[in-house]
Amino acid sequence: MKVTVDVDCTPEEARRFLGLPDLTPVHQAYVERMTKAVTDGVTPDSVADLMKSWGPMSEAGMGMWRSMLEGMSGKT
Repeated sequence: MKVTVDVDCTPEEARRFLGLPDLTPVHQAYVERMTKAVTDGVTPDSVADLMKSWGPMSEAGMGMWRSMLEGMSGKT
């Protein structure tokens, strides 16, 4: 025997019914941050922040990345 149930609801209604959290504010913050990153362009500071968030790195490792990025940007 096969039983089929069709549920007609919005994603918001399904989320509430299943008791899942509303992540709309998190999504909006992420989109704003990505938009700002694209608008402002990539800076050595933003790359350094990104590298720090990817994993633990000693100050020597960060110094290497900093000097490499400064060399690419023309700073001395």
